[in-house]
Amino acid sequence: MKKYLSLLLIAFLISNGIQAQGLLAKSDVIFTRQDSLRGSVTKERVWWDVKHYNLEVKVNPLDSTITGANTIQYKVLQSYDVMQIDLQNPMEITEVTQDGVALKYKREGNAFFITLASKQKTGATKEVKVFYQGRPKVAVRPPWDGGITWKKDQNGNDFIASSCQGLGASIWWPNKDHMYDEVEGMKISVNIPGKLMDVSNGRLQNVKTLKDGTKTYTWVVKNPINNYGVNINIGDYVSFSEKYKGEKGDLDCQYYVLKDNLEKAKEQFKEVPRMLKAFEHWFGPYPFYEDSYKLVEAPYLGMEHQSCVTYGNGFQNGYLGRDLSGTGWGLKFDFIIIHESGHEWFANNITYKDIADMWIHESFTCYSESLFVEYYYGKDAGTEYVRGIRKNIQNDKPIIGHYDVNNEGSGDMYYKGANMLNTLRQIVNDDEKWRTILRGLNSTFYHQTVTTKQIEDYLSQQVGMDLNPFFNQYLRDIRIPTLEYTFQENAVKYRWKNSVAGFDMPVKVSLNGTEVTLNPKSEWNEFTCPFKIEKVEVNKDFYVLSKNVAK
Repeated sequence: MKKYLSLLLIAFLISNGIQAQGLLAKSDVIFTRQDSLRGSVTKERVWWDVKHYNLEVKVNPLDSTITGANTIQYKVLQSYDVMQIDLQNPMEITEVTQDGVALKYKREGNAFFITLASKQKTGATKEVKVFYQGRPKVAVRPPWDGGITWKKDQNGNDFIASSCQGLGASIWWPNKDHMYDEVEGMKISVNIPGKLMDVSNGRLQNVKTLKDGTKTYTWVVKNPINNYGVNINIGDYVSFSEKYKGEKGDLDCQYYVLKDNLEKAKEQFKEVPRMLKAFEHWFGPYPFYEDSYKLVEAPYLGMEHQSCVTYGNGFQNGYLGRDLSGTGWGLKFDFIIIHESGHEWFANNITYKDIADMWIHESFTCYSESLFVEYYYGKDAGTEYVRGIRKNIQNDKPIIGHYDVNNEGSGDMYYKGANMLNTLRQIVNDDEKWRTILRGLNSTFYHQTVTTKQIEDYLSQQVGMDLNPFFNQYLRDIRIPTLEYTFQENAVKYRWKNSVAGFDMPVKVSLNGTEVTLNPKSEWNEFTCPFKIEKVEVNKDFYVLSKNVAK
């Protein structure tokens, strides 16, 4: 009951416009042991490093069930004999074997604790095979409230897909369901009714027709992949392809859509090479040449599944035909193709260790939309777009969530996060250096899981200033920093207000039409001019407020 009362209190504060930073930042939400088992690196996880998954899945559309097995290869980091494998209710593990011997296990909610026959030898590489079955959670509002989507296309054929960020891949298959340990490669074999096709991550290795008329599609992923990036897409698909000549050579681009949508897709998916050209310019080479790039029609809006991006935007520009920025620029591109593909760099190449740091995925990718606009329509267009999405910012709670409990922060990680990065670009004040920094992120942290601190430290080093107060302000606080100023003769006095301790971000302002850079702190400072200052305008690319306190 306390948990619900706390949530009601927070909702009351927000709905009444009370920006009580302390209350909102700390939050009274009570987390459970299940939250900790899901979100922390438990002693049953830390001792082993997952190396490879061989996932075998049989999907049964008639009763919405899944049966299968996952062979988990791992390296022993520390000697121990209990392993945590995650699989969420109502799915269940039916058997676990190692070296052909059945192992004992017990269930605690969504976590299974497997007792190995003996303590594992440090440095050894071992395997366990986990058999499972059940009727997985049906997605309610995919991809935000995910699971498995079971639908029919307009011809009555089954149209099925998975989506599970946040909720966790263990909603439909057993794995080590924590983002810190990314598997280095995997095989995905999906058995389905013979008239359908499965599209999953990586490259198609083979298709086998079984005696019962079903088919098994086997896909191989050669690069590290995060759990929620693994997906199945089942439908009456047709495909077409092209080669994109990118920074690392020829990139195979393959497109899978329902038969009735083939002609629309051939036209709309011309956006893909445009996306690749812009993003390789800004972020560096597409990170998964070995696994190809695929865009797959899905029965929901879309998701950034690695090398297998899903698409449900109706073959139209904008976000379901709408411009999220309100500037007109959002109708110049297909939002789902651009945004979800942008995640190949920020989410799939660079991946958060803890979902509390989800801003690393969403802030950079939301910002990538404006960079796409800039690449094709000019810098003014790009900055107008990113400023336009400010209207979607809530400033309800900090962007960074609670660690070790699978808790993401505010949805402001999208629009506020993008504007935070656009603000940082103004501090850098060198477009080519900014591009070098973005490309450097993707090369420095290539195929890695990271923390906010690693990203902060990298950016501080590259920008050449301590950005800790800057990130404290925008990621860990809900207030918008306000430049207060007042006039005195041929001078203007100024300071930062509504800001965190140590916030000293330089800001560009126009004084009577002449642009200068001020260096405010929390104490009053003064800037003198050879003329009387009558008007102060803050550069609109800074996400700040301003106030003449003399009025």
